[in-house]
Amino acid sequence: MTPHMLTRSLDRSATIFLAVVAACGILIPLSNLLLPAGSFLQVPTYLVALWGKYVCYAILALSIDLIWGYCGILSLGHGAFFALGGYAMGMYLMRQIGTRGVYGNPVLPDFMVFLNWEKLPWYWYGFDMFWFAALMVLVVPGLLAFCFGWLAFRSRVTGVYLSIITQAMTYALLLAFFRNDFGFGGNNGLTDFKDILGFNVQAEGTRAALFALSCLALIVGFLICRAIVSSKLGKVLIAVRDAESRTRFLGYRVESYKLFVFTVSACMAGVAGALYVPQVGIINPSEFAPGNSIEAVIWVAVGGRGTLVGAALGAVVVNYAKTFFTSGMLAPYWLFMLGALFILVTLLLPKGIVGTFNAWWDSSKEKRTAAASVSAAAEDGVTEPKMAE
Repeated sequence: MTPHMLTRSLDRSATIFLAVVAACGILIPLSNLLLPAGSFLQVPTYLVALWGKYVCYAILALSIDLIWGYCGILSLGHGAFFALGGYAMGMYLMRQIGTRGVYGNPVLPDFMVFLNWEKLPWYWYGFDMFWFAALMVLVVPGLLAFCFGWLAFRSRVTGVYLSIITQAMTYALLLAFFRNDFGFGGNNGLTDFKDILGFNVQAEGTRAALFALSCLALIVGFLICRAIVSSKLGKVLIAVRDAESRTRFLGYRVESYKLFVFTVSACMAGVAGALYVPQVGIINPSEFAPGNSIEAVIWVAVGGRGTLVGAALGAVVVNYAKTFFTSGMLAPYWLFMLGALFILVTLLLPKGIVGTFNAWWDSSKEKRTAAASVSAAAEDGVTEPKMAE
């Protein structure tokens, strides 16, 4: 990925988006740490954690838009990759507790002591080292996506059938992680985290650093997506989305392209989950719920499928609305409101917020250009030819 490729792939909206994210990643932590509590411009710590969660959701939305908006792969199970990345980070955080747990066991997490586990399972080995956990954040979701995609795409499963089996995949993982004998905390999941890299996860400085790191991850993920969709690879992905059979007849190995972008998307979702867990303080099997994956698809649809910027914007807007409406008397009706929002956007704004704005802007720009051309021609004394009578 060369600097020239990155520069060429950025348009005005992408540049503005990156500038806003970078500004938030710098100013919000500084406001939280440097300004006195109670100041009008001081951002409270709880808001830093809340907005950090929104940024993680934006990364997840980007990963979905990469495969759905540009390759036509509608995954209803991307929450699984998000949760697997979260569990990988949660396992590292649990290993850092040590003797500070309720039972004081230096090796076994509290839930294993409570369930009378005698020794640490083999798949927990290595998670006491941050570099290993960070590697697993990418490897586990990426490997699952590669194996799943290799089987599905080679079998030419597409459309609604692919969406259904991705939903079945995340539901199967949901049931597996709910089991106490699976070794991941059962329905309670992993929680009561203490440290990350030696820093208290509850400290204001750690919260601010995690928020800034989440913004940095969003910027890097956005640049990777832009570089992919703006390259020759991106042109092939769009061709697969619009006419898969024709693209295959032209000699392209469609399955390889789909497998590559699906794996990259899963790794991005895993990173989002890993950043999400220390800021929220818990990871449990509910993150595998198919409803979460469907809700993430709604974020992309609301913001604008195939725009990247719209996917991130949709994630922030919908989750802010969720926070606002679920904290009052409208909380029981949030799912109905979310469904109504999706229906209204599909009927009235089929291109989403950003997609509709881009279409309006391009149309008005063409009109202004045409009007300027007519005005310039009139000033030069050139008139349009008239029809012969």
